[in-house]
Amino acid sequence: MVSWIISRLVVLIFGTLYPAYSSYKAVKSKDVREYVKWMMYWIIFALFTTAEVITDIFLCWLPFYYELKIAFVVWLLSPYTKGSSVLYRKFVHPTLSSKEKDIDEYLCQAKDKSYDTLMHFGRKGLNVAATAAVMAATKGQGVLSERLRSFSMQDLSPFQAEGQAQNASSVTTQPAAVQHRTRTMIHSKSETGYSKGKQSQPPPRTLRPVTRSRSKNALSSDTEAM
Repeated sequence: MVSWIISRLVVLIFGTLYPAYSSYKAVKSKDVREYVKWMMYWIIFALFTTAEVITDIFLCWLPFYYELKIAFVVWLLSPYTKGSSVLYRKFVHPTLSSKEKDIDEYLCQAKDKSYDTLMHFGRKGLNVAATAAVMAATKGQGVLSERLRSFSMQDLSPFQAEGQAQNASSVTTQPAAVQHRTRTMIHSKSETGYSKGKQSQPPPRTLRPVTRSRSKNALSSDTEAM
């Protein structure tokens, strides 16, 4: 574990950061020799990083594996050994020169195929996204309509119950109101009829008392006639 951490630090600091800064200095100074030197190093380091992914999986159990990696990176960077330039001139450059045309054709075919496959999968992805969006929209519309319907029924139910209660109360109170109206009308008619009948009757006659003189005159007339 400790050797793995040390090897990663060495590769990161001395194998990546230091060569990057040196490449910056070479580009800034426009020194062709330094520029070529660090370009050869970056080619070898790219191959080393690619091989490292495989060797870390299958060869990490070997003793002194991480120490060998540290030594290899130092050998590549050392100005005395010039390991990167040696590997590039003896192995990498001749191999790439002999296979350059095949590699270029393969890269062109890969670009064309990757473009075609990208467009194909892009169209499929757009179709799938469009169908998914339409299905989601239809499902969402159905769910929204059902929710609105349920909400409307819930909102209308108290109004319907209140309307039914009002109708029932009006039905129950309407006969009482009608009876009250009929009673008041009958009472008013009876009062008006009684007042009219009272007005149509003649005033009562007053009986006058019979005086004694009249009675005497009547008795005298009766006796004379006899």
